[in-house]
Amino acid sequence: MPCTTVLVGRKASNDGSTMVARTEDGHFDVKKMVVVEPDKQPKTYKSKISHLEISLPENPLRYTACPNVDLEKGLWAATGINTANVGMTATETITTNPRVLAADPLVVYRKAASRREKDVPGGIGEEDIVVLVLPYVRSAREGVLRLGELLERYGTYESNGIAFNDENEAWWMETIGGHHWMARRVPDEMVAIAPNQFAMDAFDLDDAFGAQTAHLCSRDLREFIADNHLDLNQDGRFNPRDVFGSHRDRDHVYNTPRAWYMGRLLTPCSHRWEGENAEFGPESENIPWALVPDRKLAVEDVERLLSAHYQGTDYNPYSGRDSGKRGMYRSIGINRTGVATICQIRPDAPDALKGIEWVSFASTTFAAWLPVYTNAPELPAFLSRVTLDVSTDNLYWCSRLIGALADKCYAETAQEIERYQDVVAVRGRQLIREYDRKMTDSGDFSLTKEANQKLCAMGREETLAVLSKVLQTASEHMKNGYRLADN
Repeated sequence: MPCTTVLVGRKASNDGSTMVARTEDGHFDVKKMVVVEPDKQPKTYKSKISHLEISLPENPLRYTACPNVDLEKGLWAATGINTANVGMTATETITTNPRVLAADPLVVYRKAASRREKDVPGGIGEEDIVVLVLPYVRSAREGVLRLGELLERYGTYESNGIAFNDENEAWWMETIGGHHWMARRVPDEMVAIAPNQFAMDAFDLDDAFGAQTAHLCSRDLREFIADNHLDLNQDGRFNPRDVFGSHRDRDHVYNTPRAWYMGRLLTPCSHRWEGENAEFGPESENIPWALVPDRKLAVEDVERLLSAHYQGTDYNPYSGRDSGKRGMYRSIGINRTGVATICQIRPDAPDALKGIEWVSFASTTFAAWLPVYTNAPELPAFLSRVTLDVSTDNLYWCSRLIGALADKCYAETAQEIERYQDVVAVRGRQLIREYDRKMTDSGDFSLTKEANQKLCAMGREETLAVLSKVLQTASEHMKNGYRLADN
C-alpha cells in the first residue's frame, strides 16, 4: 500500500521523544481508532488475504490500533502504541527487484485447482503485522525480532517496511523477498525517511552478525546474498538499496521526489537541493535514508513532512502559476489517505503517560492532527465509532468532507485550513500539558480517559467549525452560481 514514513531519533527531537509516523495511503479506506483490550485479542489469528492461521502467545498487552471499518479484506490495524510504550506503524510498501524475487519468491496464497488438492496459505502482510506483533513486545528491538521470526517461518506475500519505537530507540525494518529481512536502528541524532522504495542505503553486516548494536537481519542473509550473486556494490561498500531495491523510471515520479522534498525541509542549509550545483534532485537515486536535521524536530515538523505537496516549488499541484511541472510528482499528502499517525514516546513523562498518538484522517493536506493518550481503556466515539455511512459525528468522515470540498477551492480555503490545523495543535498541546500536570501531581492516571474525552470534544468543535466555513466557500464557488446583476 503506497505510504510515506518518517522516523525521528531521540536526539533529533526537541523534547527527547522518539517518533515513528506514517500516512496509510490506501483506496479511500474508512478507518477508525480503537483500543484493543487483552481479552479482545484473538487466540488464533486468521488472515483474510493469505488464508493463514497463526496461534498467538498468551498474555497480550493492551494497544491502540487504526483498523478498517469494512472487514471484508481484513483488519489492517495499521499503527498503535501498547502499554509497554512501544509504538509501531506497518507497513510501508517498498520496492525490490527480479534477482531477489527469483532467489526468494514471495509466499502467495494458492487456491486449490481441484477438489483433490488443498489450498496453500500465503505468508503474512500489511493486513496482519500489527496484530501479530504489537501486543507481544516490550521494546522496539523486540518488535523487530518477533516480526523477523514470523517472516522466517511464514514468509510474506509483499515487500514492506516497518517502523518501531520505544522510549530510547527507533528501528526501521525492511523485508527482502519472501523470507529475508534486515533492520537498522535510527541513529539518535538523525531522521529517517521512506517513500515506497527500499530505503536503507548502508548496513553493517559485521554488527548484524556480531554485537547487534544497531543492525539486525535474517540468520542466513550473508549466504543469501553470496549464493545468489546479489551484491552489485563496488569497492567493498555495501548499499542495501542497490542490492535489494529497484531502479525504475516510475520511482523517479512516484518515490524519489518525496524523499527529495522531505530532505529539502529537513536540511535546507546543510545540503543543496536545487540549482545547478544541487547535491540531490527530485529524481536522484542516492538521497540519504537518514539525515541530521538542521534543527531539532517537534511533532508539528513531522506533521508538515507528512502533509507536504511540494510547496514552494514548481511541482505544487495547488500552485497558481503553471510552469509545466505542476503536479508532475506524487505528493506526500494525497487524496486517498485513510489514516496517518505519529507515535510519540516521551522520556520525561511517567510510564503511564509516555505514549501520545497524534491521529489524522483522510488527506493530510487538509486535516488536523489530534493527540490522544494511548494508555486508556477506550477512546471516545469521535475516533472509534465510525461506520461506512457518511456522518459528521466522527473525525474520519468530517476530514474526508473537508478535504474534498477544500481541494476544489484551495486558494480560497487555505487560510481557514491552516488556522484549523494550528488551533487544534495549540489546544491539543494545552490539554496534554494540563492533564500531564494533573495526573503526575495526583498519581491518578485513570484520568487519561477524561483527558481524551476533552481532546475529542475540542477536536469535534474545531472540525465542525471549519467544515461549515469550507462548505460555505465551496458553495459560493459552484459553477452554476448566478445572480440577477450578472451579465
